[in-house]
Parts: sequence; C-alpha cells; structure tokens
Amino acid sequence: MPHFRFRAVEPQTVQTLSKPLIDELQQYMECPREDFTFEYIYTTFFHEGEVSQAYPFVEVLWFDRGQEKQDAVAKVITQQVRGVIGEDVDVAVIFTALNASAYYDNGEHY
Repeated sequence: MPHFRFRAVEPQTVQTLSKPLIDELQQYMECPREDFTFEYIYTTFFHEGEVSQAYPFVEVLWFDRGQEKQDAVAKVITQQVRGVIGEDVDVAVIFTALNASAYYDNGEHY
C-alpha cells in the first residue's frame, strides 16, 4: 500500500515512473518498497459526444497520512509526471483514503 492508478498516459510512462516515484515517495509513505503498486488503466474520455483528449489523471489509494504529506505527495507526482510527459501539461491527482479495518491482506484487515 499505496496503490497508484494512472489514466490518460501510456503504459510505458507508468513503467518509467514506477521506480523514481517509489524512490521519492517512500519517505512520505513510511512503508516498504514492495508495498507500492502501480496500475495502468486504459481509458477513453468523451466530451459532447466525441472522443476527447484528457490530461494525466493519477488516483492514489492509501491510508490517510494527513494534509501536509498529501500535499507533498501530490506535488511529487505532478512534477514527475510532467518530467516525463512535458512541463506544460495539467496533471490531476486524486486521493482516496482507505479505512484500515476495511482493507484486507490475505484475509486479515490492518
């Protein structure tokens, strides 16, 4: 844990980002490297009946670590995505806080 889900980027971008994001974010997450997961989600966006371009969308599922850490993590993700895709791109980062008692690993909750 945490889980990162990427939309509106290429799978190679997620692959490229997976190591440097762990390198930089591990200090905020306070968890082992092997607990990080990165998922590429193929997505098609639509607007007014047409297929439309979308900017990178990163969803972070995690146990809440407070606003200060959340702000720092969002900045790191944004900077690293822009470093791969381009500095002028908008990047959406959305956090979903998970409840430890509702998260199970091998049948046991945290």
